[in-house]
Formats: sequence, structure tokens, C-alpha cells
Amino acid sequence: MAIDLELDGLRFEREVTLRVMYRNRPLRPQRLDLVVENQVVVELKAVERLDRIHQAQLLSYLKAGGFKVGLLMNFHSEFLKSSLRRFVL
Repeated sequence: MAIDLELDGLRFEREVTLRVMYRNRPLRPQRLDLVVENQVVVELKAVERLDRIHQAQLLSYLKAGGFKVGLLMNFHSEFLKSSLRRFVL
């Protein structure tokens, strides 16, 4: 994934640490797989099927980090297109 993003000339960061706060107290830091162009969170999975917990994870990253767009990608699928989900807040 990183190779293709680089070849396409897109800026990205891997394993971005996101500090989540609750009632002004820090919770355990979260790690985002990729952040592309400081705008899109990409969460990569390799699971039998995507579940609601994966969706909830990505949505919580978007809200906590102030991002508007996220992609959830499952590489454990015959066709990636059928295992790609886009979320917009």
C-alpha cells in the first residue's frame, strides 16, 4: 500500500499515534495504520470478513482525530473492491 501511495506522489504517514482524551484525561494511545495527505485515515485489515467492530474502530479514529474521511480495507478477500468501505463524517 505504501509503495503505491508513494508512486502516486501522495504524502502519507504510517502508524500515526492518536492521543484520545476522555474528561480531560488521556486514554491509551491509538495507532492509525495510515493517514494520507493529512486528510484520509486508512485502516487495513486481513480478516475473514469485516465486522461492526472494525467500522466502530475507524469511526472512533475519525472523531478523535478530527478527520472527515476514512477507508476500511480488507486484504483477506478475493476482490479488494468488494472489501473496501468508505466513511464520511
